[in-house]
Amino acid sequence: MIGFRLNGRDVSVDAPPTARLLDVLRDQCGDISVKEGCGEGECGACLVLRDGEPVNSCILPVALAEGAEIVTMAGLRETPQGKTLVEAFAREGAVQCGFCIPGMVMAAESLLRRNNDPDEAEIRAGISGNLCRCTGYDLIVRAIGSAAAQGKGLW
Repeated sequence: MIGFRLNGRDVSVDAPPTARLLDVLRDQCGDISVKEGCGEGECGACLVLRDGEPVNSCILPVALAEGAEIVTMAGLRETPQGKTLVEAFAREGAVQCGFCIPGMVMAAESLLRRNNDPDEAEIRAGISGNLCRCTGYDLIVRAIGSAAAQGKGLW
């Protein structure tokens, strides 16, 4: 059994230590907010926070989640920070198909925790490694900047 905290609650899963965290989150924990895009750690659709740091869950063995705090989009969207980010993405038109958005929002959360007043270059660097095929990055960058401005004091 492997135990960790998922979005603020303790979970214990029966999985091989080399199972992908992505599969465990979706199949055993029922968290479908985590998406699989490439399955190789290249696109960022599966991004989660492990102890506050962004990780691609499609390449992270579940054993490395042992004892960690894992936050997914399902958990983040319930927080004031997550709500601010989600509303900014919607307001700025930064969502089309929505497939990349959980990973983009998780990357934005991680960035804003480190730097709550990023400029455009810092935002672009903060979401690098996350691919979007529909919206393009300008609307996403604008949404993150808007969330940072609107959410002063949240991060």
